[in-house]
Amino acid sequence: MTEKEEQRLLKLKEIEEKLYSEGANYICGIDEAGRGPLAGPVVVASVILPRESMIEGVNDSKKITENKRERVYEEIIKQAISYGVGIIDENKIDEINILQATKLGLTNSIKELKVTPDIILVDALKGIDTCNIPYQSIIKGDALCYSIAAASIIAKVTRDRIMKGYDKVYPEYGFATHKGYGTAKHIEAIKEYGICPIHRRSFLKNLI
Repeated sequence: MTEKEEQRLLKLKEIEEKLYSEGANYICGIDEAGRGPLAGPVVVASVILPRESMIEGVNDSKKITENKRERVYEEIIKQAISYGVGIIDENKIDEINILQATKLGLTNSIKELKVTPDIILVDALKGIDTCNIPYQSIIKGDALCYSIAAASIIAKVTRDRIMKGYDKVYPEYGFATHKGYGTAKHIEAIKEYGICPIHRRSFLKNLI
């Protein structure tokens, strides 16, 4: 690891280090992937990493390439004390709306943890059910906090893999490429083929 990367990671871990110095043992980062797409689930990941964890490349998942995300994901999973994933499908999103679906995914991901964290760090969300665990909401947390950035990578890689699976079922839509986001090609495909079972109808009112 370069000195520059080490310094970047140390800066990214400042929030956690402050909490460790105040007595926290287990810190959980939480982030989501897939709030904006027109199709597929929203995925929320929770992860508890050891204090000494310094995984090269951990960053906001949107800032790193797909190949690098996959590599970093494997290392996060290997190092994690515990992690959990909450997946809320398009039908539930349509039923309760995307914000409530994201909050539900967050709670479900916490319930998957095998270790109870002392505190949760979450990207931006408030008014959430964290199973009575204290939490801090950090704006742009995926870019500012190591644990949240790691969670963002778990969520993004998990969701991308789901969408690649759906691409094999519904190849005409190109899900492997755009992952369900509203690209021009995706919208063209919807207009040509109509909607498929994994589309979020509540997101497509202007197109249906």
